[in-house]
Amino acid sequence: MEFDIGQVVISKAGRDNSDAFIIYDIHGDYLYLVDGASRTLERPKKKKRKHVQPTKTINFVLQEAILHKKYLKDADFRFALKDFKERKREVNSNG
Repeated sequence: MEFDIGQVVISKAGRDNSDAFIIYDIHGDYLYLVDGASRTLERPKKKKRKHVQPTKTINFVLQEAILHKKYLKDADFRFALKDFKERKREVNSNG
């Protein structure tokens, strides 16, 4: 299972089970996850790879900004996840 910076993942374990996050950093077996609300850029969630479900969605704008160390706000992550959830809802409602 490959993970990439800027990829949307869904938590499979813990009190944040089924919550969506964006991968902000990767160190070995650990992913650092941000959602811009409960998990901010100052306090990313450290989670093992096996405890998250990867999605096929990668936010390339955020990925580029993270990799090039550009200025980001927590709101950037909130908006990206809001867009992801809306698109997921549309797919589910359309069958």
